Amino acid sequence: VQLQASGGGLVQPGGSLTLSCAASGSISSIGAMGWYRQAPGKQRELVATAAIGGNTQYTNSVQGRFAISRDNAKNTVYLQMNSLKPEDTAVYYCNARILPRDGVWSTYWGQGTQVTVSS
Repeated sequence: VQLQASGGGLVQPGGSLTLSCAASGSISSIGAMGWYRQAPGKQRELVATAAIGGNTQYTNSVQGRFAISRDNAKNTVYLQMNSLKPEDTAVYYCNARILPRDGVWSTYWGQGTQVTVSS
């Protein structure tokens, strides 16, 4: 089982980016999926989560600007980021609770994708 994140890059303040993260492998079920980020010199922080039923939660600093969604048929979670600010610059990691076909519920992490907001 692995998570593959993509979609990061360099964007100007006020711009938009969409991150994607696809889970692959021998998967029986996927629970909550989410995005975290880690800026230089700071601890990793939760950005947004999406439960399997569709409920979403956001950290205050991105509320109203970011939108998390998931496509359960594709085992993929997305993060639409709008009105980006320089303080959103960080490495973004996806995260999911996954039940492998031959295992137990575990937390998996993607490899991280860099988002840089700068003029």
